[in-house]
Amino acid sequence: MIRLIIVAITVIGFLILSIPILLIEWIIGKFSPRTKEISSLRIIQGVFKFILWEAGTKVTIIGEENIPKDTPVLYIGNHRSYFDIVLSYSRCPIRTGYIAKKEMERYPLLSNWMRYLHCLFLDRKDIKQGLKTILTAIEKVKSGISICIFPEGTRNANADELELLPFHEGSFKIASKSGCAIIPMAMNNTAEIFEAHMPKIKSTHVVLEYGKPIYVKELSREDQKHLGVYTQNVIHELLEKNQKLV
Repeated sequence: MIRLIIVAITVIGFLILSIPILLIEWIIGKFSPRTKEISSLRIIQGVFKFILWEAGTKVTIIGEENIPKDTPVLYIGNHRSYFDIVLSYSRCPIRTGYIAKKEMERYPLLSNWMRYLHCLFLDRKDIKQGLKTILTAIEKVKSGISICIFPEGTRNANADELELLPFHEGSFKIASKSGCAIIPMAMNNTAEIFEAHMPKIKSTHVVLEYGKPIYVKELSREDQKHLGVYTQNVIHELLEKNQKLV
C-alpha cells in the first residue's frame, strides 16, 4: 500500500504543480509548436521513469534498435496493466501520441497533457467517431508523429499473459494507409506491478521487447488482409520467448 500511496501522491502532485508548466508550454507552442511538443514529451517521460523507480520496477529492454529514430511508426502492444503506458511511453524517441479510451478525456490536467502529446480519444461505442479517430491518427503519422495503440481494446485480465484477446483489425489501417512501419511491443509481467494484487504495488521485473519493423507492403496478400492476426502472432512469440526472463 505504501508504494501505491507514494505513486498516487506523485501523479496528483505533478498534475497540480504542472499547471504553470502547462501555461509555459502553451506559450512556447505559440512561437514553436515543435519545441513545445518535444519538451512536453520529455517532461512526461521523466515523470514516468520516476514513477517506475518509485514502484520498484526493474525493466529489461530488448530490441530498441528496431525502432526508427527519424520516421514515425505505429506501435502495437499487448495490454495488461496501467503501467504498460508508463513503461512504453518513457521509451519513445520521437513525438508519439497514444490512442486512449474516450473516458480519459474527462480528467482535467491529465487530458491537457495528453492533448499536448498528440494523444487521441477513442469512443469504443460509436463506430463513426471511432473511424474519425483512426483517420486522425493516419494524418498524424503522415505529419511525422508516431502512434501507439493497444488493439486488444481493453486491458487483458486473463490469468495467462500468453492468452491474448483478439486484435481489432481497424487499428492497423493506421499503418496500411500511411505506409509507416508497425513496431510490435511485447510486455511481459506488467500486471504483476499492480493489477495482479490490487491495491498493492509490488517491486517487479518486467520485459519490454520491440520486434523487427513490419512493413505492410512486404507481406503476402493473405497476411495484409489479416494484419491483426499476423502481428498478434509476432507478439505472442516474443512474450513466450521472454517469459523465462521474469
